[in-house]
Amino acid sequence: MKQRSTLASVLLYLISAIVVILSLYPFVYAISTSLKTGNALFTADLFPSNADLRNYRALFEGVQPFGKSLVNSIAVSFLTVAFAMLMGITAAYALGRIRFKGKGLLLVSLLGVSMFPQVAVLSGMFELIQSLGLYNKVLGLVVPYTIFTLPFTVWILTTFMRELPGELEEAAIMDGCGPLRIIFQVFMPLLWPALVSTGLLAFIGAWNEFMFALTFVVSDTERTVPVAISLIAGATAFEIPWGTIMAGSVIVTVPLLLLVFFFQKRIVSGLTAGAVKG
Repeated sequence: MKQRSTLASVLLYLISAIVVILSLYPFVYAISTSLKTGNALFTADLFPSNADLRNYRALFEGVQPFGKSLVNSIAVSFLTVAFAMLMGITAAYALGRIRFKGKGLLLVSLLGVSMFPQVAVLSGMFELIQSLGLYNKVLGLVVPYTIFTLPFTVWILTTFMRELPGELEEAAIMDGCGPLRIIFQVFMPLLWPALVSTGLLAFIGAWNEFMFALTFVVSDTERTVPVAISLIAGATAFEIPWGTIMAGSVIVTVPLLLLVFFFQKRIVSGLTAGAVKG
């Protein structure tokens, strides 16, 4: 039994090491390539001997305003998270704490909306963006991003909202609290792990989104970073600046890594809360 347990532990650590290597290698390779120039780009060295930051400088000195695209992505992602969290927590309160007919069907419908691929609703979303006067405006991307993020956010927050003790709500009502005060002053402090988990997923979705950003925005100064990176090109097809592209990819990835590292404890508690009932 002890030998079997030792063998199982060794296999577990081995599999974990393989998963970590496979997950980290693309990012390490991107960092390595971003520090290479010239013929060094075509070598397999992970630790370049003549590393420099020329590719990073080229990003911000080129024709494409990469710095402005970075600011655009930050603004759109934070606004998407703010709107999704605000509407999500209020909708979750109604769906999780209030009894009414058709609640189950409504929840299933919300989940069904999130299953539609982006290309299936692209033409209709384009008409909506144009009718709202938001075409070729970076803040207009907040509308489709929120629409696609909201169903998942509502579904997850509703699950957490249902598990909160009913005594807290009853006590708040006895003290004269209205629904909004109950949501934001009583329930929200208890929902932080769930809010962080869903908010981070919403941020990642908005940060990495490509199709809507490419379709609804055509001006270089209004683009987000995924589209800005895709438009980096050389003078000819044989002169694609791979080092600059990798530098842009590294810059885009680092904020997500920092967010996950900073909120990792809340993310884990948010994803595991409610999995085991005492």
